Amino acid sequence: MTNTFFHHRPIAASLLLAVSLTVSLGATHAWAQEGSLLAPVPTTGDGLPVAATPLTLENTSFLYQPLPPEAQRELKKEDTIIVLVDYRTSMLSEGDAESRKTSNINAVLSDWIGFDGSDIFAAPQTRGDPRISGSVISQYRAESDLELRDSLTFRIAARIADIRPNGNLVIEAHRTIRINDEVWQQSLTGVVARQFIGANREVRSDSITDLHIDKRELGQVRNGYAPGWLTKWYGEYKPF
Repeated sequence: MTNTFFHHRPIAASLLLAVSLTVSLGATHAWAQEGSLLAPVPTTGDGLPVAATPLTLENTSFLYQPLPPEAQRELKKEDTIIVLVDYRTSMLSEGDAESRKTSNINAVLSDWIGFDGSDIFAAPQTRGDPRISGSVISQYRAESDLELRDSLTFRIAARIADIRPNGNLVIEAHRTIRINDEVWQQSLTGVVARQFIGANREVRSDSITDLHIDKRELGQVRNGYAPGWLTKWYGEYKPF
């Protein structure tokens, strides 16, 4: 076995040298695979590689999807975007006040004056010195608890009313829904920067500055729980 190994070794080396010389002399171009397995080597019609192109999401990612033409279009005045209003707030306030006051008064008028038309003199008090005495007790106690939880969620289409010099968009939206005698009115205005608007032309309300939201209800349901004018006046001014 030893003699056979040493006899075949020069033959294998000769074959390897011949193959290497054939490849080096017959091939005028040689290249290797790029480091990224996702980027195939572009070739020409003759099978020769062309200049390497830069790696981008478009030619390397399996998840890449081009934006629709509508999303690529520049936003202009009178265009429409969707506003997602999600407003939530919570407040808890507790108060306790107590006031108590006691006052005593004891006054005596020991001297007085008299006037006879020409002279002022000390008036005699034949019935005794006038006296006044009394006490006042005042007590006030108040307890109040306040807990508020507000939530407002809806979607509304808004139009671009103006474009500021810095590129920010002034938007406004109005909507009225009427079902028989019930009416719901919703309005929204504000200013939003372009970078906060998504590819689907949607923006959240917490990204809008100078936000004004007006929501009103009219109809029998509103009239059922709305306070009357006398209750409003009493609750605002509290005369007693």
